[in-house]
Amino acid sequence: MSRTITPTAWLRVLRPDPVPRHHVVCLPPGGGSATTYRSLAEHLGPGYVVAAVQYPGRQDRLADTAIPDIGELADRIAAELLAQPRIEHLSLFGHSMGATVAFETTRRLERDGQPPELLFVSGRPAPDHRESARLHLGPDDGLIDDLERLAADPGPVRMLRTEPGLADLVLPAVRNDYRAVETYAYQPGPALTVDITAFVGTSDPTTTAAQLDRWSEFTTGAFSSTQFPGGHFYLDDRPAEVATAIRNRADGRATRR
Repeated sequence: MSRTITPTAWLRVLRPDPVPRHHVVCLPPGGGSATTYRSLAEHLGPGYVVAAVQYPGRQDRLADTAIPDIGELADRIAAELLAQPRIEHLSLFGHSMGATVAFETTRRLERDGQPPELLFVSGRPAPDHRESARLHLGPDDGLIDDLERLAADPGPVRMLRTEPGLADLVLPAVRNDYRAVETYAYQPGPALTVDITAFVGTSDPTTTAAQLDRWSEFTTGAFSSTQFPGGHFYLDDRPAEVATAIRNRADGRATRR
């Protein structure tokens, strides 16, 4: 029987499968949680086990101290994955902040001799991009303004201005994650050897197609990129299309093994 992912405080299994042929571990965007990927998990379909990382400081981990450092997050996630029985045919998928976390996690897994087969990065420039904004140091209104800018539907975000109880629950994790992104500094090192597939929405204000394609410089493996109609959170509207793209890459690799 194939070994599969065992749930932990850090790893939530969104889609189990009795006969897995591939495993996908998803890294949430800033302010997000493991449930961000429920729809993608459903669309990946039979043969795919899908898990998502639950960062501390949100949802059922609200009492756990949030980690405002991408390197430390990657250390913890890599340790969680390495503590599992060796998972065969593993991919990592990260969107926005999660793409950078997935990249740094892959660096650690590769260093320790257990790299994933594929790395999927979405809605995020290449790792050596430096954020100039310092929204994490500013008022809540600045964070909410930026969330509205990125949201496909800003209506629910506006509730953070009128519902202080909701803001008290949501904004600490958002501020923590903005700090993690805005203070991240890529440390040069060996290029990855895993294949990288990069995705972006055609009208994403955070990442241009040229910035996306620079991910190719961070691996000696194969690279491809795909644009989907939509903005920063195109994935919310197009989970079936993204799932198909993931399956095509993973199944295509399987036929070459």
